[in-house]
Amino acid sequence: MAENLKGCSVCCKSSWNQLQDLCRLAKLSCPALGVSKRNLYDFEVEYLCDYKKIREQEYYLVKWRGYPDSESTWEPRQNLKCVRILKQFHKDLERELLRRHHRSKPPRHLDPSLANYLVQKAKQRRALQRWEQELNAKRSHLGRITVENEVDLDGPPRAFVYINEYRVGEGITLNQVAVGCECQDCLWAPAGGCCPGASLHKFAYNDQGQVRLRAGLPIYECNSRCRCGYDCPNRVVQKGIRYDLCIFRTDDGRGWGVRTLEKIRKNSFVMEYVGEIITSEEAERRGQIYDRQGATYLFDLDYVEDVYTVDAAYYGNISHFVNHSCDPNLQVYNVFIDNLDERLPRIAFFATRTIRAGEELTFDYNMQVDPVDMESTRMDSNFGLAGLPGSPKKRVRIECKCGTESCRKYLF
Repeated sequence: MAENLKGCSVCCKSSWNQLQDLCRLAKLSCPALGVSKRNLYDFEVEYLCDYKKIREQEYYLVKWRGYPDSESTWEPRQNLKCVRILKQFHKDLERELLRRHHRSKPPRHLDPSLANYLVQKAKQRRALQRWEQELNAKRSHLGRITVENEVDLDGPPRAFVYINEYRVGEGITLNQVAVGCECQDCLWAPAGGCCPGASLHKFAYNDQGQVRLRAGLPIYECNSRCRCGYDCPNRVVQKGIRYDLCIFRTDDGRGWGVRTLEKIRKNSFVMEYVGEIITSEEAERRGQIYDRQGATYLFDLDYVEDVYTVDAAYYGNISHFVNHSCDPNLQVYNVFIDNLDERLPRIAFFATRTIRAGEELTFDYNMQVDPVDMESTRMDSNFGLAGLPGSPKKRVRIECKCGTESCRKYLF
């Protein structure tokens, strides 16, 4: 379908900005788009490509939004009102000059390689901004996602789809729970022990929503059949991510990572590990492929038996980017809500301690728990303790780069 704007036929899937650009290129006014004779010739800076200083006057080569590179023009600084873009340009320039062991003060002319780097950095930043907008458009949780890369020129991952809950693979069925609790107050007056009691387990949370069970014990939350409402204290994981988080590029060769932008209290829920549920046989097949790529996102659901695996390589949420640490600040728990099949728990990360704003979030890919309090000390094929979800599948001996004092040197 197309829409006619005073003789200009454009695709309806074009963005508002793209439609405005088309009008200006065609020199057409359009009241519906806010393009009038008064602002018809207003131009917007997309990014800055180059810099030079003649006498004491600073000039910038400007890439105009909606126009090809061939239409870029040199403009004196006083003509530019894009304060944020100017600050970012000089920040990128200063950082790159320092990396090249040059003085941080801008030279009078930029050499071609430096100018090219700044163009690539500007394009990367715009790509990351678009990806950030896409992630936030797809998220169903309260916590916002930001994206930063001040390390290299890598852009958004090419093969990653953000999802908010498990994507069920072929031949796998998640059966919905048939009954719920009848509690008036699930925390202080649970009827029959509420949903945890119905499964002969303990209530998981205190009145602040912090987990009070030791690692290895399952969490049973209230479900869609329960009488209680959204504010029930036994509904924590199902409310999703509550904290603002940042996907950032690490500067020590660990690729992308995740840090919190807010303080997180000890024992608070942080996020779920979400991906595609596949059979263990399919996981073995995919694992051989991931080995050759040097990465794995396979997480065994082996709470009772190793039948299913979560693959977050292509479909996943922000947990896809959480790195390993031998001294992590996140602990994994099995959670059951609307599906009570013990072979298919939801995987939730809780804070092991207070986490400061700006601190990276990590979990141990090779989780170990003190076996004294555990009902079983049987080690599974992934070196995970029985009763806990397995870590991403063991394939090859991978060197650890976490850098902590307790580093075991290898992930597996």
